[in-house]
Amino acid sequence: MAALKVLLGNPRREVSLDPVPSPVGALLGALDTVPDAVLVIRNGELVTRDTQLHPDDVVEVRPVMSGGSE
Repeated sequence: MAALKVLLGNPRREVSLDPVPSPVGALLGALDTVPDAVLVIRNGELVTRDTQLHPDDVVEVRPVMSGGSE
C-alpha cells in the first residue's frame, strides 16, 4: 500500500504518512496544524477539510499569507 506524500512549507519539507489520514481535517490534526492557518492543495487543486484523501494523492500544506497594498 502506498503512503500519502505531504509537502509542507515553512520550513519546506516532505513527509510520508501511512496509514493515510482522511479526510483533510484528520491530516491537519495528525500534523498538529491549525486548519485556519493553512491552505491544502491535493493533486494541484485547493480542497476543503472534508475532502477524502487517498494513498496516491500528493498533498501540499501551505501557510496562509496575508498582506495588502498601501
